Amino acid sequence: MKKGLLLSSLTLLLAGCGGGQESTEESQEGGSASQDEVVIQVASHLPPMTDIVEIAGDAIEAPYEVELVEVSDNIQYNEALLNEEVDANFAQHEPFMEIFNEERDGNLVALQPIYNAIVGFYSPVYDSIEALEDGAEVALPSDATNEARALMILDQHGVITLAPEAEHNASVDDIEENPHNLEFTHIDLLNLTGAYEDGLELVFNYPTYISSIDLTPEDAILLEEDEDNTFAIQLVAREETRDSEAIQALKEAFTSQEVYDYLNELSEEGHLEPAFEMEE
Repeated sequence: MKKGLLLSSLTLLLAGCGGGQESTEESQEGGSASQDEVVIQVASHLPPMTDIVEIAGDAIEAPYEVELVEVSDNIQYNEALLNEEVDANFAQHEPFMEIFNEERDGNLVALQPIYNAIVGFYSPVYDSIEALEDGAEVALPSDATNEARALMILDQHGVITLAPEAEHNASVDDIEENPHNLEFTHIDLLNLTGAYEDGLELVFNYPTYISSIDLTPEDAILLEEDEDNTFAIQLVAREETRDSEAIQALKEAFTSQEVYDYLNELSEEGHLEPAFEMEE
């Protein structure tokens, strides 16, 4: 398992030919890597995603080796993959990836759901959703897919009512009933924890981010109900490499017993649920 480099936005935007594609091709041809080693570069962002990449790297079968390439925001990992600077990424759910493909004319594909983060709404003001006051301010993620996810949670719990046809593309414009006259504020996903610390009444968040202030899903006053794993975090690659031996080996490593055992540990802590099952 190799520990990778931290990519900057400038590096990704200005880089030329992709290093990711070369990492597998050159090693197969006896280039920069040893004859027997095929390095697969995987971009990721924050634990537990980066931890899972490392565990998969320890589990992968020879001649493959995984290099974790850590990025610092929610844009870099898709740009790196699209630009062939890495071979795969592990940091997003499929609806988020689909929006990226639409906006960037991308060819990214979701290969395998790995886990479903237990997301919800947190409040520094209210102990329960029943205490919610009229006119309260609600922080929603500013990206379209996570905005829809947050609104669907409010709809599931009867806080608002969404138009039936909205589904996974819901926005505040699709709210048909808002009995509490809630006010909605859109905030970048990485800044939602700060909104909570600033005292905003109701804040959507992921356990990955909210854990930075020692909160867990047990502290949420609303949690998502997602039996279909629509928003499960996925292993993602490019369309043209999805069936390659290297990417298939990577997929097997991500669904290994070692990864599954780690997911079960986190599941017991209430952070997530595995999105795949081990074969008997």
